[in-house]
Amino acid sequence: MSENNTNAFLLFTCPDKNGIVAKITQFIYEHGGNIIDLDEHVNQNQKFFSLRVVWNMSNFKIPVSQLHETFEPLAKEFNAHWKIEFSGKKQRVAIFVSKYDHCLQEILWRYNMNEYDIEIPLIISNHPDLAQIAEAYKIPYHVFPITKENKAEQETKEIALLKEYDIDLVVLARYMQVLSPTFIDAYKNKIINIHHSFLPGFVGGNPYKQAYERGVKMIGATSHFVTEDLDEGPIIEQDIMRITHKDTIKALIRKGRDLERIVLARALTYQSEHRIIVDGTRTIVFD
Repeated sequence: MSENNTNAFLLFTCPDKNGIVAKITQFIYEHGGNIIDLDEHVNQNQKFFSLRVVWNMSNFKIPVSQLHETFEPLAKEFNAHWKIEFSGKKQRVAIFVSKYDHCLQEILWRYNMNEYDIEIPLIISNHPDLAQIAEAYKIPYHVFPITKENKAEQETKEIALLKEYDIDLVVLARYMQVLSPTFIDAYKNKIINIHHSFLPGFVGGNPYKQAYERGVKMIGATSHFVTEDLDEGPIIEQDIMRITHKDTIKALIRKGRDLERIVLARALTYQSEHRIIVDGTRTIVFD
């Protein structure tokens, strides 16, 4: 990895105490780093500190290959959980889809416009319906039909394929299958999902009809990391839209899909820019 114009991203959490920011910024300064962004947060209830700092590596005295080892003693001093990522290494993202195309189209459009610092080497689906979209973007499209009988076998094949492609992140772009605990464990806090905000109130295959019949005045969408607790993982991004009695069921569905694609796109942006820290059942998203 060339270190000219490479940025380092530090995500750092630890019990709160005096001097954390001073020690970290001094470390960067002493080794020739130029800080270009810094954001911090203290959870007052739990007395827990979180930090995201970005610095340029052009004149940094520590090479990328030795930075983790050199920084580790400082992290241990604060009993921290931390990671350092680099702009020169693009995250490799696999998109999972079923038959709905709106989230996939949004991601691929932004990807084609170079909005994401990622690579999308493959798309996986349980249906062949969206293969033409993948073909238009010249991305390999793999179909794994899922039934109750073959689910475990097919997921084993999917995981093997993800390992083969060296995938860092999985995005469920309206993938209409519940992932098994085995799959989730293989990519802990590395699977992003999107769903409408009617859960858990309106469940089933037609939530918009239920919302319409109840006279709901607001719809929304939620993007989150996937855990074994269905649709209850740490939330990354949400948005809402007001509706009225004039909106038909068809209008609700259209507006809901607009929210889903935008909210998922934002979540992928935050992840691709190393802005997210998972803090137990919640997230800290540095904007």
